Formats: sequence, C-alpha cells, structure tokens
Amino acid sequence: MTTLTALSKEIAAIKLRNARVEADKKWETSWARRCLIALLTYAVMVLFMISIGVFQPFLNAIIPTLGFVLSTLTLDKVKRLWLKHVSK
Repeated sequence: MTTLTALSKEIAAIKLRNARVEADKKWETSWARRCLIALLTYAVMVLFMISIGVFQPFLNAIIPTLGFVLSTLTLDKVKRLWLKHVSK
C-alpha cells in the first residue's frame, strides 16, 4: 500500500515537472526567443551571402529573417485554430 509520504513525494515531483513545462512553454512563445533567433538568422545569412559573393549581403539577409519572423507571428494563430478543430 502506498504511504502518505510516498504520495506527497510524487505530488511534489509532478509539481516540479509542471513548473519546468510551463517555463519551457513561456520560452517557446517569448519575444526574447524570437528576437534571438531572428538575430542569429540574420548573422548567419550575412556570413553566407558574403561567402558566396552576393551583392549587398547586409540588405539581402533581411529577407529570410523577415520570413522567419512572419512565420512565428502566424504560427500562434494557426496553432489555436488547429487546437480548436482537433478538440471538437
């Protein structure tokens, strides 16, 4: 038979796990994460475009970066619609 102490430990472990999951969710949807990835995308694209000799790499690297930012803005809306449809 399970003791009260064992159940208390399980509940505490579940609460810790839930706190970690909530923190991960906040990070995944945060503007800090989006901005960081956008900056990294821009930097990598600039380096790539310089290495292959693209004209105006600093300007042209904005295009894939904007594509990423736009995709992250629309994904939340698509996700909500999908969840609404699936949960019916």
